[in-house]
Order: sequence, then structure tokens, then C-alpha cells
Amino acid sequence: MSPRKEGPSGLVVVDKPGGLTSHGVVSRMRRLAGTRRVGHAGTLDPMATGVLVIGVERATRLLGHLALTEKEYAATIRLGRTTVTDDAEGEVTAEVSAAGVTRTAVDAGVAALTGAILQVPSKVSAIKVDGVRSYTRVREGEEFELAARPVTVSAFTVGEVRVPDGAPDLLDIDVTVTCSSGTYIRALARDLGAGLGVGGHLTALRRTRVGPYDLTGARTLEQLEEAFEVLPIERAAAAAFPRWDVDADQARLLGNGVRIATPALGPGTHAAFGPDGRFLALVEEHQGRAKIVAGFGQ
Repeated sequence: MSPRKEGPSGLVVVDKPGGLTSHGVVSRMRRLAGTRRVGHAGTLDPMATGVLVIGVERATRLLGHLALTEKEYAATIRLGRTTVTDDAEGEVTAEVSAAGVTRTAVDAGVAALTGAILQVPSKVSAIKVDGVRSYTRVREGEEFELAARPVTVSAFTVGEVRVPDGAPDLLDIDVTVTCSSGTYIRALARDLGAGLGVGGHLTALRRTRVGPYDLTGARTLEQLEEAFEVLPIERAAAAAFPRWDVDADQARLLGNGVRIATPALGPGTHAAFGPDGRFLALVEEHQGRAKIVAGFGQ
């Protein structure tokens, strides 16, 4: 039996619609790509929309590295109401009037949540506790606590602040957030409301960027149904990582897993390319030599 012929390897930047899970998008991409070798870099909640990076064939091996990159979001936080899920899809657990909250107080609360902070993830996250997803434990009514984790919120900007129609005790705040991987925007909404003493939750979330991939290059599912194509793996790697071009001898040695000498690449992961432009590997400099993080030469 001859081996299956691999289709094009690359990324698809999807503008995910609301109401669909990330796994649901992957299922659609598997059908369009004609392969089960499809994955995504960083889950989006069903309520959320925006950039979801999909990897096809060999590019699935890029996803774990892309998931660690910086992300940007546009969101709306509602003050005056707390929910069990920290977003609009959960049961309301408390209401405290936000009518007296000032813009000065909002700005101070946002400033306290900017920079290197410790954040307790939302309990309905996919984090595992003793091997069981946190959201599963919530559904089963279990009482538990999640440990705080270090995250970086490099920008947390307040836009429009308004009172929703017919709800004078609530306050809606439009924000944009730039943050490290692992930051929960729902938790920022929760913590902002808690810090202001009125509670808060997320009513809208749109991811606008994952690393170098943003909405300008994203396509809707309808557009992909009409014309499906991937961003070739070479272009995807060059966009996401600093490029290191090697000669033919170096390319051969890298292909054999040899830790070849490197120039001063600097910290972080680099994409190594052969003289023919072929993407060979993700590497990191270690004591003057290239440590192969993931090989892509075959």
C-alpha cells in the first residue's frame, strides 16, 4: 500500500464566527483541506470571534510555537454584574450597581491590571486540575481553586465607556488588550469589576492578532468554502520567526540533526532556510550551536 500523498503544508488564518467552537473550525478545515492533519494555535471560546490560526499537514508542528506568541484583543467589559463563567454566557451570581463608578476609577483599575501580573484563570477554562479540565469540574458542581499564574498585559486601553440602554446600574467599557500567551481576557473583566467593588464580566471578545497574523489576512469560513488555500509553510515561518539562511552543507547537516555552529542569532526561536528557500527547522542558539527545536526538512 503506497503512502498517502501529503497535500500543501501551511497556515490558514480564519476569522472565526461567534457561536462556533475552535474544534468546530478545525473540523471544517479538515474537510476543506482533505486531511485530518489539522490543528489550531490557541483556543477561542465559542462566544469569541476573530483570528484563529489553523495549521495544515506539516505546519501543525508550528502551532505549539505560534501559540506562545503575543496576542491582541478587542473586548467589552460590563461592570455591575458577576457571572459564573466570567462572560455573558454564564449564570448571573451577583449584581451591584456600577452607577457610581467614575472614569478615573476605571483607569486606575485598568492600570493595576497592566504589566507583569499574577492572574487566576477563569474556572471555566481548559486548564487541567489533577488531569480533569477545570470547566468539567465546574459543570459537576465541584468546589476548587486555581493557582495564580504570571502573565504580561503589555497594553490595556480603555475606549468608550457607556451605560447600556435601559440598564442604569450597569456600565459597559470597550477595551483593547495586548498580552502574553495564557492571559484570560475574561479574568481581566472579572478582576477589574472585583477591584472596583461592583463585579464584572465579558460581553464581547474579538481576537485581532496572534503573533504576526492579524485580521487583515484572515478569511471567513464562507470565503474559505469558496476558495480554500493555505499560506505556504515557508512564508508562514518567515513571518513568525527571525530568519536564518544557511548554505548547502549546513542544510545537509541540519537535516541530519547535527548541531552546527551558528552566528550570534540571539535569544528565541529562529527559522532556518536552505539555499533553495526551503524551510528546514526551527532552531535556538545554545552555546554557539543550533539546537533543533523542530525539523521540517522532510
